[in-house]
Amino acid sequence: MKKIVLTLIAFVALVNVHAQTTWKVDKAHSSITFSVSHFMISEVTGNFGKFDITAVSNEKFEAPTFEVSIDASTINTNQSGRDNHLKSADFFDVANHATIVFKSKSFKQLEGKEFETTGEITIKGVTKEVVFKGKLNGIIEGRGGKKKAGLKLTSVIKREEFNLGKGMKPIGNDVEVVVNIEMNEQ
Repeated sequence: MKKIVLTLIAFVALVNVHAQTTWKVDKAHSSITFSVSHFMISEVTGNFGKFDITAVSNEKFEAPTFEVSIDASTINTNQSGRDNHLKSADFFDVANHATIVFKSKSFKQLEGKEFETTGEITIKGVTKEVVFKGKLNGIIEGRGGKKKAGLKLTSVIKREEFNLGKGMKPIGNDVEVVVNIEMNEQ
């Protein structure tokens, strides 16, 4: 009898450990924005209009792994001349490198709802490790009994490491990236 109970407990624990849920971005309630200094006196902001984000985690959104794909040609700073320059070979070179990709490799739980996720980002054919600091804003039950998770992630990317506007001194090297996402349990 004891052996059967121990086997059942082990089975339940194994199922719970491996019970993974896929989460997809709710694009209508999510954004990927950035800001960078100009002449060290102002900030230029922008966003990407098309992106896809998938996370794999448990139903409590604990220790997620992320895969992000961004269409670089959808960059928007509300100034068409600047946007066209950003799409050119001087910056994102969207004709040859249309997609920005991030894949997380590790997750570290911090205090409360805060965390860090480390992964590799590929921009303009250059891959570097980057750390995003995140906060799980909450989880609610959505329509049809499926859960929704809200997150905010931030990072600073060194643009010249990715050959973005190399040598253009009026533009700051530190690009702050802010990702506000709402994820739907699948």
